[in-house]
Amino acid sequence: MLNNFIWREILIRFALVFFCLVLWRHGLNQIAIPALTLAWIIDGGLQRFWRIIKEPLVQAILVLCAALLLGLLWSDYPDGGRMKWKKYFILLTFIPFLSLLNKARLPWVIGGLLVGYFSVILFGVYQWVILNQQGVSIFGMSYLNFSAMLGVGVILTSYLALTVHAKTLKTLFLILALMLFFVQFHQNARGLILTTLCTLAFLFFLLYRIEVKRVVAALVSLVIVIVIFAFNSTVFQERIIQVKHDLELLQQGNYSSSVGYRIAIWDVGIDGITKKPWLGHGTGMPASYFDNTVVTYKNGIYKELPSFQRTSHYHNDWIEMGMHLGLLGILGLFFLFWSWYQSFKVHQLPILGATLVCYIFLAGLTDSFLLYNRIPILLLVITAITIIWQREIQKNKDSYQ
Repeated sequence: MLNNFIWREILIRFALVFFCLVLWRHGLNQIAIPALTLAWIIDGGLQRFWRIIKEPLVQAILVLCAALLLGLLWSDYPDGGRMKWKKYFILLTFIPFLSLLNKARLPWVIGGLLVGYFSVILFGVYQWVILNQQGVSIFGMSYLNFSAMLGVGVILTSYLALTVHAKTLKTLFLILALMLFFVQFHQNARGLILTTLCTLAFLFFLLYRIEVKRVVAALVSLVIVIVIFAFNSTVFQERIIQVKHDLELLQQGNYSSSVGYRIAIWDVGIDGITKKPWLGHGTGMPASYFDNTVVTYKNGIYKELPSFQRTSHYHNDWIEMGMHLGLLGILGLFFLFWSWYQSFKVHQLPILGATLVCYIFLAGLTDSFLLYNRIPILLLVITAITIIWQREIQKNKDSYQ
């Protein structure tokens, strides 16, 4: 009996750590997610499902995924649809992951997450400094994914630097935040850099909103850091020049640029939502709608876009979900963000919750952030760790009372 318990615990810890280590490699998810699910079942997760469903974020994930499945009833998928929408279902991994976590397993999970995260950072820095390339090719990560994970690191370490009391830890987290921010400044993802900056400003406001002088001081410090990094980043300067070039093309009616392409697909997407505002075009249909509409839309002003870039999503979480499910999907997405914040608030970390949700929301305005392969999983893992950590703190407080 004791041996069975030991082997079961080894299997569960291995599944958790393995999941944290390999979430950066897309192909290995096909092994890690079934292993995590199997460990959850072995641990009696199905019998405890009624407990885990009380978590606000779990409820929202189930509602969103149920709505996407329901949307198949009025779509032409799979004949005309594509597979991108299935990435939303990776949010379901939050359920077994959170259910398996406890005090004894928490250090293993944190260790696995940190090892995996900083391994990717090191490979990314090597590729940037030595190979002069963007992203992390060994993990199949584009510069967008790499910049997004750097942004998450900047937000989290900045929050810790501003909230911990120990001076040594404050200094350590501040240095780490600056290092991650410096690397992000040398990636091509303009929208994600701007997202990180705006989220940091929001974090300063939430922490110091009563103390105006501290808010101003924090924002001035942020501006100084931005100026220093910007002057030392040729990549950032090149992207600014690229924006000017994109705007010039836009004035000429040429949408074959990063900025023009986004404006065009947003225009088509919003028009598509207005045509079927309540239930959308059906799950899996947004990309097909674009292909079928772009040639004739507004007398064909965007007809050259398919040759510029193949459209698989709308570079905006809200438009993407609105195209799938209309108002039903938009409300489901709002419920997801609200519940994500509520999960932090319930566990007495409202500022961290609001900050991370702000980052997700802003990142989703210029890209389909929830369709990224790794970053939503990273944020869900951080959320689960935070929930269990706070539960243990509350238990300790209750035991002393």
